[in-house]
Amino acid sequence: MSTLSTLKKMVLTAAMGLTLIGQASLAAAEEWKFALEEISGSVQDAYAQKFKQLIEDKSGGKISVTVYPYGALGESEDLTELVANGVLQFTHGSTGILGSTAPGMQVFSVPYLLSQDNAVNLKLLTESPTIYGPVADKLKTRNLRLLSMYPEGDMVWTTNKVVRKPADFANVKMRVMASPMLVETYKSFGAVPTPLPYSEVYGALQLKMIDGQENPVFAIEEMKFYEVNDVMTWSGHQQFTVAVLSSESWYQGLPAEQRALIDETVEELAPYIFETQAKYNDERLEKIKQAKPGIQLVRLTEDEQAAFRKASQPMREKLVQLAGPEAGSVLKALEQEIMELEKQ
Repeated sequence: MSTLSTLKKMVLTAAMGLTLIGQASLAAAEEWKFALEEISGSVQDAYAQKFKQLIEDKSGGKISVTVYPYGALGESEDLTELVANGVLQFTHGSTGILGSTAPGMQVFSVPYLLSQDNAVNLKLLTESPTIYGPVADKLKTRNLRLLSMYPEGDMVWTTNKVVRKPADFANVKMRVMASPMLVETYKSFGAVPTPLPYSEVYGALQLKMIDGQENPVFAIEEMKFYEVNDVMTWSGHQQFTVAVLSSESWYQGLPAEQRALIDETVEELAPYIFETQAKYNDERLEKIKQAKPGIQLVRLTEDEQAAFRKASQPMREKLVQLAGPEAGSVLKALEQEIMELEKQ
C-alpha cells in the first residue's frame, strides 16, 4: 500500500473516530423538557430560555433543555398533568389551576393581596415559609414540586368602555380562567365572568361573545387583544402570578449535584425574571401605543381603587367557602408576612 493510501486511511479512521465520539457525546446528553403556558417571546419563554442557557452551560453540555411553547403539548391543565406523570420535567402552572390540588394557591386570586412594592413580592414569592411549607407540601401530593413563583406583571383590563367604578362593570362579560375564585372576584366587581380557554379569547372578543379580559401588558400585545378592545385599565387589583413546577419524584431521583444545579439556577433566575417582566411590559406597551395610537389608557386613582377593594372584601370569606379553611389560614399567614416585609 502506498504511503498516500496509508495516510488517507489514517485520516479517514480518525475522522470516523471523532464522529463516533461526537455521536456518543450527543447520546450522553440528558434531555430535560420545559413546557410553557405562553407563546415564544413571552415572559415565561424568557424564564425558560434563561433556565436552558444556565443549565446547559453549568452542566458543560451534559444536559440539554428543550423548551415547548404554548399549544405544542396542550393547555395549562394538560401540562401540569404531564409533569405530575413524569412525561415532562418542568412547566409553569397558573395559581388558579393549581388551586384544585393546593387550596392555598387560590389566595393569589384574592384582589389586592400582593404588595405594590415588587421588592417585597420578590422576597415573598421566593422565600415565604407559608408558600414553600404547607402550600408546596400540598402540591407534592400530586407529585408536583414547587420550585419558584414570580409575577408576570399587573393584570390590566381590556374593554370597549371605560371602567372606573364597580357600577361601570354592569353587564360587561369579562373572560376569566376556569377558576371559581376568579369567577367570584368578577362578580364582586360587578361584571359578568365568562370562563374561556386562553386560545379562544381573541376570537370571542372579535365576535362580541365577551366584552373584555384581563392579562399583563405583554400578553395583551402578543395575543393582539388590543386590536379588538379600545380601553386598557390599570386597576392595581392583582399581578398575574405563576409557579415554576417540576415532577417531585423525578427531582428526588436525580443525583445530588443535579438537584443542586436546579436549585441554584432557580435562585439565580428570581431577580432576573422580576426585572425582565417589568422590561417586557414597558416595551410591549410602547408597541401597543404605536400599533393603535387611539387606544385609551386608564390608570385608576387610589380612591377609585379603594372602591374595588371595598367591593372585593367579601372575597376573603368566599375564599374559605370555596377553598376551605386551609386556604383561609394561608391568606392570613401571607398577609402577615407581607406586612412584616413592608416594614423592613
